[in-house]
Amino acid sequence: MVLMAVVLASCAGDEPDGGVKPDAKRRVLLLNGDGTIYDGNGVKVAQLPHCVNATNIISDGDDYFVAGIHDELREGYWKNGHWNTLHVDFPDDVDRWIDGIAKWDSYIFLYDHPHVLKNSGIFSLDDGERFLPGRQALAVSEGRCYVVGSKLTDDSAYDYVPVLYYEHKGRYTFELLPMPAGVHTGTCTCVYAHDRTHTLVGGYVGKRPAVWVDTQLHTLPIPYYRPDQDMIQGEVTSVAMCGDAVLAVGVAKDEAGRSVAMMWHDGEYDILSSGDSAMETEAVEVLVYGDDVYVLTREFGTPARRDVLVINTLLWKNGEPVKRFDGMDFCNFTVL
Repeated sequence: MVLMAVVLASCAGDEPDGGVKPDAKRRVLLLNGDGTIYDGNGVKVAQLPHCVNATNIISDGDDYFVAGIHDELREGYWKNGHWNTLHVDFPDDVDRWIDGIAKWDSYIFLYDHPHVLKNSGIFSLDDGERFLPGRQALAVSEGRCYVVGSKLTDDSAYDYVPVLYYEHKGRYTFELLPMPAGVHTGTCTCVYAHDRTHTLVGGYVGKRPAVWVDTQLHTLPIPYYRPDQDMIQGEVTSVAMCGDAVLAVGVAKDEAGRSVAMMWHDGEYDILSSGDSAMETEAVEVLVYGDDVYVLTREFGTPARRDVLVINTLLWKNGEPVKRFDGMDFCNFTVL
């Protein structure tokens, strides 16, 4: 199933400054929610100072940037492991923490009272009071910013619908993304933007995983589906483009209701198995660097006679696991 007709020059999309590095010169940095950063060999690189919660890590050339919450709720970000305060005049009703960051100038997405910071200007999202942001909610391409999530409907306190915000003439207006007939609930969890005007959005509709390619809906196949089950049976957690191919990763349920990590390539799926049948798995993020596709997955489970939930993380490259981090739970990663 071909999801997109737009052909890109390379897998990289918005490439980092300096072009694509060969394997021997690349660094993989993995972010833990507590603010610790490890390299691809599992060696600790940094402990972010004054960090309560870290959410996103990105790279630009040889630099890396982290968004999260400062222990004094100061507005800012960490660059190469060091704290940087933002010198901007925030309105009184904006909470002082940052939960999304993207390159191209300074774009920072603020949660709770949703705003976007661009070049020290603060822009509110239209009708943002009913907006719930996705986990990877922010993307920028050629200076244009996009934000995704879900929006509570006017007539229900429980139904929520997928929404895409985009920058237009100095405002952040939104578009409700389509859902199948008869489906009343859906959400966007992640967004990828390229060539300024093209977007790839991931999430779910009803109980099934979905991607929206330039706002056109495509539901994705999963290995096992039971429409009689109330639970969500599949979800996309991260999206990317490689050439003209649409990539998505996430999670689906198997016959026993257990979570399995998934990857979709132009709508065709593969299960990313960790090889341990006692563990459940999920894919956290996909990232394209040059012609290589990196994926981060988690495995978790409670072994017999133990009450402690075990969480491990695996790093994949081009469909093969290249590193397993036992006992480590990473929320985000980047390649630089």
